[in-house]
Amino acid sequence: MKTTLDYITTLAKIPSPTGFTSHIMDYVQNELESFGYTPIRTAKGGLLVSVAGRDDDRHRVVTAHLDTLGAMVRAIKPDGRLKMDLVGGFVYNAIEGENCTIHVAKNGKEISGTILMHQTSVHVYRDAGTAERNQTNMEIRLDEKVNTADETRALGIEVGDFISFDPRVVVTESGFIKSRHLDDKVSAAILIELLKTYKNEGIELPHTTHFYFSAFEEVGHGANSSLHEKTVEYLAVDMGAMGDDQATNEYTVSICVKDGSGPYHYELRQHMVALCEQHQIPYKLDIYPYYGSDASAAMRAGAEVKHALLGAGIESSHSYERTHIDSVRATVNLVDAYLKSAVL
Repeated sequence: MKTTLDYITTLAKIPSPTGFTSHIMDYVQNELESFGYTPIRTAKGGLLVSVAGRDDDRHRVVTAHLDTLGAMVRAIKPDGRLKMDLVGGFVYNAIEGENCTIHVAKNGKEISGTILMHQTSVHVYRDAGTAERNQTNMEIRLDEKVNTADETRALGIEVGDFISFDPRVVVTESGFIKSRHLDDKVSAAILIELLKTYKNEGIELPHTTHFYFSAFEEVGHGANSSLHEKTVEYLAVDMGAMGDDQATNEYTVSICVKDGSGPYHYELRQHMVALCEQHQIPYKLDIYPYYGSDASAAMRAGAEVKHALLGAGIESSHSYERTHIDSVRATVNLVDAYLKSAVL
């Protein structure tokens, strides 16, 4: 699993909030080309790799998304600090105290800062602990000598500049992986590693398969287009959500039976279960109540396919996330077993 862990770490460290993904797509494209593939960029900014299989009449699509949560500059305050507008579905509490980077569109510079409550100092503000964390009260303290809006603008910063969060990637000796944006860079790392293995070992898949690294999943319309007309099955490799009443854990692969979009295709998810049983892959079935995927976006867009969703179990999703190498391994094994099986 060392190579997969290396890919997870590398991908997590490349800033890629939704709408600002060209750098990470360049990295993945170069990596795939080094294996001998010919990936193409979609008009929307995704990356598509088509791998010919023995059967070219019934195709598969497998996706992972490379876009992450982030923010944009909403306004420059009179004291030179920044207001934010969130990109993706998360709460301000999840990023309070986090270091961040402002990607300045005007000059290409990267300026560091920290996300804080305006009323942070308990020595000054009585409501430091109780004030609501919202767009009005949260701000970015820049690591520059600025005290006015004009001084901040002199750095090139303007409304609309993207803001990425420090991932703080840690891999522990006990096998835990802690980082922001494990959703969905764990899955992207898995697909990259499988593509590398298939090429190096000369493995021919039973069906032509399109590997789609999408760029807009966090805002709901990631890989819902560019589907080949022969596609009959669509697998989103994303993340398993953990919490109260959830079966998902950090040591198995999570197979989603239903999310906020409704049930996933029953026969296809039962096929995933059968593969787990056959190959002794530890798994959990689960419902993610406030969740959508690339696959569900494709269904809303009218795709006529069987759709499924699975992924590693991710603790504290959309915050400082954690998973375990056991869950990554189980996910690798299930995706691999699926890709080598016949379509339904």
